[in-house]
Amino acid sequence: MAEEKRQIGDSWEDLTIPDISPEPYVKVGAEPNDGAEEESSSDKVEKCSPNLLQMLRAAESRWPTQSKDRDKTEGSETREMITEALKTNMQIQLNDPKQEFNKRPTKALPRSLSRSMSQSSNDSLNSAVSSDNSEGELSPQDKLQKNSKGLSDFCIKNIKQAEFGRREIEIAQQEMPGLMILRKRAGGEKPLAGAKVVGCTHITAQTAVLIETLVALGAQCRWAACNIFSTQNAVAAALAEAGIPVFAWRGESEDDFWWCIDKCAAADTWEPNLILDDGGDLTHWLYRKYPSLSKKIKGVVEESVTGVYRLYQLSKMGKLCIPAINVNDSVTKQKFDNLYCCKESILDGLKRTTNVMFGGKQVVVCGYGEVGKGCCAALKALGAIVYVTEVDPICALQACMDGFRVLTLGEVVRQVDIVITCTGNRNVVEREHFDRMKSGCMICNMGHTNTEIDLASLRTAELEWQHLRPHVDQVVWPDGKRVILLAEGRLLNLSCSTVPSFVLSITATTQALALIELYNAPQGRYKKDVYLLPKKMDEYVANLHLPIFEAHLTELTDDQAKYLGVSKYGPFKPNCYRY
Repeated sequence: MAEEKRQIGDSWEDLTIPDISPEPYVKVGAEPNDGAEEESSSDKVEKCSPNLLQMLRAAESRWPTQSKDRDKTEGSETREMITEALKTNMQIQLNDPKQEFNKRPTKALPRSLSRSMSQSSNDSLNSAVSSDNSEGELSPQDKLQKNSKGLSDFCIKNIKQAEFGRREIEIAQQEMPGLMILRKRAGGEKPLAGAKVVGCTHITAQTAVLIETLVALGAQCRWAACNIFSTQNAVAAALAEAGIPVFAWRGESEDDFWWCIDKCAAADTWEPNLILDDGGDLTHWLYRKYPSLSKKIKGVVEESVTGVYRLYQLSKMGKLCIPAINVNDSVTKQKFDNLYCCKESILDGLKRTTNVMFGGKQVVVCGYGEVGKGCCAALKALGAIVYVTEVDPICALQACMDGFRVLTLGEVVRQVDIVITCTGNRNVVEREHFDRMKSGCMICNMGHTNTEIDLASLRTAELEWQHLRPHVDQVVWPDGKRVILLAEGRLLNLSCSTVPSFVLSITATTQALALIELYNAPQGRYKKDVYLLPKKMDEYVANLHLPIFEAHLTELTDDQAKYLGVSKYGPFKPNCYRY
């Protein structure tokens, strides 16, 4: 395994860290109007009983006072911050490669940003949970759709949603500084000119920013979804409207899933030379169905545990026919996307689907890798009692030192309220575990595929499946016991909610640089094997995202750098260092 994870050449090590960064995104919240609250309270006092009146007056005497001048000043500052936030909206026009990517809007309307964001969040949720195929509605495969330019090389839910999808992408751009800086600094060079990238990832607003960045860098792209529930239909429509062939919609069947991958990969007049995969399904499909086509590909970039595992298997058997870069084990993916993204999105997914309160709930998290660590930290912070299952003694020891009880699933399954899997393995939760769960227990998965939960064992004659709401099913036992299954065992956060744009910017920038490296590498640099990105590239990606926090790095002196045996400009850690 150590030999397989070789470090690759530093073809980007001379690229300067940008001295221009996007302005920090400003989250705006209205200041409460204390005067209005006091007036409202005084209206209520007239109708109160004497005892309640005394209590209200006593409470009112303890309220902090704020002057009207301060309110006016803060309001003025808020409007200025909104105007500055609007200036960070860098758009691209795919039909004009000479368009500047940092064009600023000519007029800033402070209220429109706040309203657009809140409305977009509500619409996004509605789009996320109510876009399943209804009975009698035509499948997207049976619809003939064209964008405004007359192009029809795509298959999505509804092209009419493109305008809303564009707004979603614009909001995501403001929280993805790495990709926006990459567009600005490398867009003129077109390092991906001539590249034909076929992708199979989650199709969300964040992924759309990545896809349009690749186009801005000179690539042609065709895209399919790696998950049948994670596609944001409006975003897919926006990409199709921009001229990017997309084959995906929310709520695909298994047959639809593979049909979309086939349509994406095997176009009559288009042959890919790069793959960006998430889970290995696209790579597997090309390898099995189009072996001659896969041999013409310069390389594959893979970002998931599942996909990387498949690549290493092929490499060990000597059947890997193209070079591959393992992005999943890059520091910028493992320590940020896997940890911080899941730390925030696990709660969002559970809340949106079940409205559950976490305080006092007993939860078991299967797996204490970076995803498991994030889930456990979030649940513990909200007062849940968290147990951990693990097979790795090192991860188990980490869980113990973090204050979690490490047990087997069989020991705790009778008492827990929620079961969360995040191992990347298969059949972690089996029928024997389901039979012992208490009524009302909820089960979900935070791993890439739905193999962690043995759903086949639940599809038997004696068990009744009831569909409660989008992505929420209830399995009823003969004795009346009910178990709630979320997203049919698929990835919870991207199926049932959304994920933070900023942390995905880190992963997406790493993916973009990996594609650039594979495409521009000289002949013979990469063999048919699996490689890791150099640590200097990880540090470069991290540097792109520091300005949004107004972070200032300390610079080593020449004496300090000599003492440590490193360059004062990095990399600062050896390859064996584990962050």
